[in-house]
Amino acid sequence: MSVNAYEDILLGSFANFLALSKKIGGDVEVQADLVKHAFNAQFAFVRTASESSAPSNNDLQSLLKPTSDQIAAIQSFREKHRTSQYFNHLSAISESIPALGWVCVAPTPGPYVKEMNDAGQFYTNRVLKDWKEKSATHVEWARAWIQTLTELQQYIKQHHTTGLVWAGKNKPAVGGAGAPPPPPPCGLPPPPPMMPLGDVNAAEGGDDRSALFAQINQGEDITKGLKKVTSEMQTHKNPSLRSGPAPYKAPAGITNGTKSVSAPTAAVAKPPSFVRDGKKWLIEYQKGNSNLVVEDAEMNNVVYMFRCENSSLQIKGKINSVVMDSCKKCSLVFDSLVASAEFVNCQSVQMQVLGKVPTISIDKTDGCQMYLSADSLDVEIVSSKSSEMNVMIPKGTSGDYVEQPIPEQFKTLIKGESLNTTCVESLG
Repeated sequence: MSVNAYEDILLGSFANFLALSKKIGGDVEVQADLVKHAFNAQFAFVRTASESSAPSNNDLQSLLKPTSDQIAAIQSFREKHRTSQYFNHLSAISESIPALGWVCVAPTPGPYVKEMNDAGQFYTNRVLKDWKEKSATHVEWARAWIQTLTELQQYIKQHHTTGLVWAGKNKPAVGGAGAPPPPPPCGLPPPPPMMPLGDVNAAEGGDDRSALFAQINQGEDITKGLKKVTSEMQTHKNPSLRSGPAPYKAPAGITNGTKSVSAPTAAVAKPPSFVRDGKKWLIEYQKGNSNLVVEDAEMNNVVYMFRCENSSLQIKGKINSVVMDSCKKCSLVFDSLVASAEFVNCQSVQMQVLGKVPTISIDKTDGCQMYLSADSLDVEIVSSKSSEMNVMIPKGTSGDYVEQPIPEQFKTLIKGESLNTTCVESLG
């Protein structure tokens, strides 16, 4: 069953991907041929696993060598063709092809494939953006590749939920010597992609919503379970019901002789930490530290800064995203991000991007200064329940900035059966 299901992927969405790659031609077609060899190598490996018992580590390395060689060839092809007009196409495949390493992952290989799919979507989003108005073939190509990896994840969830299954009793045949694909890094997966490209999976929470709608659809019957309020229970007819015990007031302090000792209100401060947990950098409870630096980070890494005060963080290199949560009077400087910079529950924070950032998200934050670079002028800023937000836009090459406030107030008018909402500019 697992072999037939894998073959369905090869003959379905993956075959469509290969056909579209051939239609585009050039470097895309050449790289797609390498991807075809990689999937064929894994198909042969899955067939061997269905007929054999689990091999030794040395034999496993030999069996995986054809697949790992093809993954290396695909990534090397991208590096050798950085000047290609289809570099985003090549990068989308190169960043996500390690998904074929799921055979080395246990106990949950399915989420690993999703991580690799998300890692490549930065470039598939670029393909969609650049070719949306030019050629539908490139748009279909990007979606066909994402669909292929999505179906691979579903296949793993169904047939290899807790890891590759060796279903046979025969000893597996051993190929040439070599090393398997590198094991996946540990840690949390990156944030969801910026642009939704597939169908939204609304399975989670479906039962709760169904129960809610079932109750709503009862109509007038929904009030049958309510308790009737009699005249004896109405406070305006029974003044005695309005009197009750006085509300409790917390004491201002504890009296001890002639001294008043205030009750403790502040929580015990936690020690500062700066650790790396797989792909996630955790920076917490830093106070008065202006020398926080994240170095040697990879493009799928996430930085999470929590409850820091009067501190500065610098991120060197390109990473996936950064989140500043419940921080006060902190500053952030980074080179480039794949996904987004997020500020949640913060006060008086500053941010400066030296390279490029696609999205900035601000939620429940009071005071946020954003210094943009010339490469980040197409950034998308999403704000909610926040105030005192200002964007500093570079002015020419002089190093000066033009400050623009983000609106905090809105005016809504009713137009027939719809609403018309506009920003209210501050004239003070």
